[in-house]
Amino acid sequence: MNKLLLILGFFMISCWAKAQAFTDKALAQAVSQLNTSKTANDYDGLFNKFSGAKTSEKWTANYYAAVSLYLKNELQLKNSSGQNLVENNAMARKIATGIWTSQRDNAEINTLIGLLYFQKIQLNDTSNLQQDMNALSQSIEKAEASSPSNPRLAILKAKMKEKSGDKANADLLFQKASDELNNQNSSGSTSPAWGKQLLPSTK
Repeated sequence: MNKLLLILGFFMISCWAKAQAFTDKALAQAVSQLNTSKTANDYDGLFNKFSGAKTSEKWTANYYAAVSLYLKNELQLKNSSGQNLVENNAMARKIATGIWTSQRDNAEINTLIGLLYFQKIQLNDTSNLQQDMNALSQSIEKAEASSPSNPRLAILKAKMKEKSGDKANADLLFQKASDELNNQNSSGSTSPAWGKQLLPSTK
């Protein structure tokens, strides 16, 4: 009887490990699709994949779920169309903030939170602008402390310069981000490599 239980135990562990390996591979494939997504439906599909992912890297899947919502909003803002932008932004911030509680020094999480607060301000969805600006500044400060050359951080700073009318420095930061993104190679990886879709079309 004990031998049978032992065999069943090994079988279950083996099946679980195979399923886990598959979902981790599927996660990496979905991550690679972020830079090729073109439509709101593409981002919806990715959000569903990341949200439902059974993976050993759950916080990573949640991070990309929030990224999918953020990028969908950016696409719709660019096209001056789309519904539920405020709701999507709020949901993405909730997901990202949830991850932040266990990943406080993670530059990617801090940068994403900064981008989401900047988007929130763009959407005029702020009842306390100073509070949101403080959250944005703190996110930048934390991200810079651990990853000053992060291309997504450069994009966030470029967007802020652009909004303030400092086009020259915005262009320099966008170019810096472009150079960093072109030098990244994370094929088959879950490491963040998204951001090209946020660059001006001339970059």
